[in-house]
Amino acid sequence: MSLRRRVGGEARSTYRISATMRNWLPLLQCSVTDLESRLRTEAEANPFLQIAPNQEISYDEHDPDNDDRIEDEDFLDSDDNYYKKEERKHSLSEVIEATTLYQKSLYDALFEQVTDHLFPTPQSKAIALSIIDAIDEEGFFEGDIESIAKKNRVSAEFAEKIRLRFEQFSPSGVGAKDISECFVWQLREYDLDDKIYQLTKTLIYNRNNLAAFCKEEGFSEALTLFKRLRNPPAIEFLEDSAQVIPDIFVFTNGDELEVELNDPYYPKLIIETPNGDKKEEFVRAKLKEARDLIDAVDMRRKTLKKIGLMIVDRQYDFFKSGADIAPMKLADISEDLGRNCSTISRAISGKYLACDRGVFALKSFFSIAIDDANETSTRAIKDYLTKLIKDEPRQKPLSDQKLLRLIESKFAVKMVRRTITKYREQLAIATSGERKRLYLINERR
Repeated sequence: MSLRRRVGGEARSTYRISATMRNWLPLLQCSVTDLESRLRTEAEANPFLQIAPNQEISYDEHDPDNDDRIEDEDFLDSDDNYYKKEERKHSLSEVIEATTLYQKSLYDALFEQVTDHLFPTPQSKAIALSIIDAIDEEGFFEGDIESIAKKNRVSAEFAEKIRLRFEQFSPSGVGAKDISECFVWQLREYDLDDKIYQLTKTLIYNRNNLAAFCKEEGFSEALTLFKRLRNPPAIEFLEDSAQVIPDIFVFTNGDELEVELNDPYYPKLIIETPNGDKKEEFVRAKLKEARDLIDAVDMRRKTLKKIGLMIVDRQYDFFKSGADIAPMKLADISEDLGRNCSTISRAISGKYLACDRGVFALKSFFSIAIDDANETSTRAIKDYLTKLIKDEPRQKPLSDQKLLRLIESKFAVKMVRRTITKYREQLAIATSGERKRLYLINERR
């Protein structure tokens, strides 16, 4: 009898996990803004489940992990003094308000700035509009200036002059071709003397070798300014005309980094006790469905919390000191979580993280494969490109064509030179000619 009960118990436990998993995967894929809608659809089919919107999520007493949740009700400050979660909500709501403030689309904002002041002729306005059409959602110019020039029957030089007028646009840096140009454009927002301006500009073009300039007068001020620059330039828009609600927040608390979920956007799930016979098959089934759904929501929270903690652990320097995003693959996270890469990919899709440096898509913290047939990531390519340039001969720096050949040989991939040029520009590395001049300048010091 006891053996039969034990086996039966195991079977029931397996079924329960399976039901939770079936609910968990679709909920995991939902953005935090779509979560309530998804749960309301489930609640409409269950007379014993009620949804209360925009409240901190509640937990059922049946869940075995209640002890951990009670500990999470309070937080320790830098002096090891407890303060209540209610006090934290105030700062959390301010962050949410800041990240949902911009409802106008990036393109609406850009079109409004095509004025007579910057573009006094119909031709210049037409070119400006063509340039806006070639700006991606992050604010970078991804088009071909020669194609735009041909379309508008002007020279490429003239079309480029029109693009350069975007330096005066808001948000500052939008319309830039790469990170370096974007950062330099942003410097006009600050009232800088020429020396700090030039030093900060030098840091921008030598982002991978900042230590080489640490003895320069004004280095600390220039470095502080450098860390304030936004990447991408249109970070406050992120999605066309849509409110971007982060799933994960990273706070600085003294010397520590804390990871929190956007709990106020989780609907409150309430199981209403039926008046009828709880042993009735229909009632028991619906009550079980409600509990499984609550388990699935909790599982979603735990999965995203773990992903957030892992991102912060692997990208600590990015959050703490303003460094670049470190190499990280989906496989690094999936292995630790015991899930496959496709599950983690669904978990991070359409989700955002808010921190002191701005709002970032979770996917931006992971390397992307060059193609489906090759596991080499763009991050690995960029790391190797950086190493090649770091070790290159100072008298004859490597051209993009030479870099292309070395990278193709190293990774057994087929690429084109303009891709290497794009990667180099994204890394804020100067051309071979510019690097040669910089090497000569440094040698003369």
